[in-house]
Amino acid sequence: MNYVSEKAKVGPDVKIGRFTVIEDDVVIGKGTVIGNNVTIYKGSIIGENVRIDDNAVIGKQPMRAANSIFKDKSEKPPCRIGNECIIGTSAVIYAGCIIGEKCLIADLATVREDVTIGDMTIIGRGAAIENHCKIGSRCKIETDAYITAYSELEDDVFIAPCVATSNDNSAGKDPDRFKKMKGVTVKKGGRIGVNATILPGKTIHEDGFVGAGAVVTKDVEKGKVVVGNPAREK
Repeated sequence: MNYVSEKAKVGPDVKIGRFTVIEDDVVIGKGTVIGNNVTIYKGSIIGENVRIDDNAVIGKQPMRAANSIFKDKSEKPPCRIGNECIIGTSAVIYAGCIIGEKCLIADLATVREDVTIGDMTIIGRGAAIENHCKIGSRCKIETDAYITAYSELEDDVFIAPCVATSNDNSAGKDPDRFKKMKGVTVKKGGRIGVNATILPGKTIHEDGFVGAGAVVTKDVEKGKVVVGNPAREK
């Protein structure tokens, strides 16, 4: 049994699995296939020929801990998912997200509020994209990568599995840290190898390459390869 609001707009040839909830003012484009036990929150806009697999959650409003530094409790606008996207099993996409066309958000991935993702980008299994990030087109963010809040990845960026990024040099101790937070910036064509760690505010410039396991404490210049801990030019 499903619940589909009378206020939802469901296009032709849409298939909906069992135990799915579609709230008020949701728009679903033609040819979309929705799996079992999916929740699509109010106002979410789903493009045409989208596939949403079992247990996915679309358009979830953010939650705030009592001591969170993020004080904005206003409701985020509905999320938007472009045509021909694939949303994997148990993926969670928050309100305020804008996802381009032909993207893959793989199983168990999380895309937080106020994130934009360009066309034909892959977010791998279990990857986490935190709030206020901007991800370009044709990027590949692989399994279990962590993209910290306030990061920006330009087009054609590659992030290998288990990459960790950070945005807080005080490690949570500075009461004024919110004003100083800055995530990673990866310019067009930048690449980061498996298990690398990028410290807050660092920039990987165009076609820069960070080797596997490196710890990046300084910006990586255009076209350069860095390896080691701390990372140095090879």
